[in-house]
Amino acid sequence: MVAHKPVLELGGLRAGYGQSQVLHGVDFHVGAGEIVALLGRNGSGRSTLARAIMGWVRCTGSVRLHGQDLRDQPVHARARAGLGYVPESRDVFAGLSVQHNLALGVKPGQRHARWTDADVYRLFPQLALRRDTPAGVLSGGEQQMLALGRAWMGDPDLLIVDEPTEGLAPQLVEQVGDFLLLLRTRGVSVLLIEQKLAIALRIADRCLVMGHGRVVFDGAPAALLADAGVRREWLEL
Repeated sequence: MVAHKPVLELGGLRAGYGQSQVLHGVDFHVGAGEIVALLGRNGSGRSTLARAIMGWVRCTGSVRLHGQDLRDQPVHARARAGLGYVPESRDVFAGLSVQHNLALGVKPGQRHARWTDADVYRLFPQLALRRDTPAGVLSGGEQQMLALGRAWMGDPDLLIVDEPTEGLAPQLVEQVGDFLLLLRTRGVSVLLIEQKLAIALRIADRCLVMGHGRVVFDGAPAALLADAGVRREWLEL
């Protein structure tokens, strides 16, 4: 397996809601230009982990981006440091056009971005046809493309994507996978939170499996495919 210089490093991460502890000491890293798939059943702690990385959930332990500890930094500071996030809910601005949604992805003061809205429209031509359409009337697949494109406009070094293929037709699942592969070719690291093993096996450099708030597997996609015990205990329904 090719070694990647760490971009994101988590150490002993613990987080929860009130008296309910969800994460119980999570340790892993995502390397430069690496796609890491974070797999697990519902309730395993994957989305809480994403929120803790972004600063939406209080946590203990360390969250380092390019070696800088972000744990005490607010959400906007983490975004400016190079984190991007596409939540499962997509959170597009329904009353604004596609074009305005993309413009809102640009960080204040951001200059010389590696890509523009033209790149988004080239990759997602459906959005180009609907650039003046309010986001609220887009299909679920189009909203997902818009959410991905808006995050891309923020020029992240690492993009966290939570369940991007949920409810999408197989053709759109393929398109989302191709988008994430394109990010990798342009040097963006990706933490992909997924339940679907197929897309993880197709695009990921490495797979993590979470169970009960801990990482219970960390290895190459081929190793996960060969480990029927891990899949049966932590992934299969």
